[in-house]
Amino acid sequence: MSTPMSTSTSTPKKKVVVFDYGFGNVRSAERALARAGADVEITRDFDTAMNADGLLVPGVGAFAACMKGLKEARGDWIVGRRLAGGRPVMGICVGMQILFARGIEHGVEAEGLDEWPGTVGPLQADVVPHMGWNTVDAPDGSQLFAGLDADARFYFVHSYAVHDWTLESHNPALTAPKVTWSTHGEPFVAAVENGALWATQFHPEKSGDAGAQLLTNWIGTL
Repeated sequence: MSTPMSTSTSTPKKKVVVFDYGFGNVRSAERALARAGADVEITRDFDTAMNADGLLVPGVGAFAACMKGLKEARGDWIVGRRLAGGRPVMGICVGMQILFARGIEHGVEAEGLDEWPGTVGPLQADVVPHMGWNTVDAPDGSQLFAGLDADARFYFVHSYAVHDWTLESHNPALTAPKVTWSTHGEPFVAAVENGALWATQFHPEKSGDAGAQLLTNWIGTL
């Protein structure tokens, strides 16, 4: 009598590309995503970035420089085409800021990807940059912050932010964007969940267990 072969099923890891266009802590992001359970690759290859389950766009430095680097790597095309097909994209720090229409730094205005209307401008606070741990005010029903306590803290490093949110959904068939706020001198946008496009002003990859949970939440939606 033959013994039935045992069968084991395991869910394959989601493939996440950290887009390497020269402006971001790609190694930190890679380690954090792997810790959260993803199969991670750092690349700027067009096809690999297009075909991944999720695309993470990091960003550090100046808005205009990040946009220049992204365009040189065809990242603007990749983000636009992925979103047109409903393929998930997540931006972090300046990788979030460049998703807005424009940025103004030191009086210099630069065009962003214009996925969301709005302007990235200087933080009006006694101490700039905003550097350190801060709480956020996430909306009810947030998937990004699911399972996190209201007093969870995240790590911020920035001197610029978006201060107004103007995008609303007037079509009842569409889910309205979920906007998370934080405060440093004044309220600013700390995170956005908008269909396939999510983003955080803070660094989840530097935010310990809270950041790991947040990345796990994102990967779980891919």
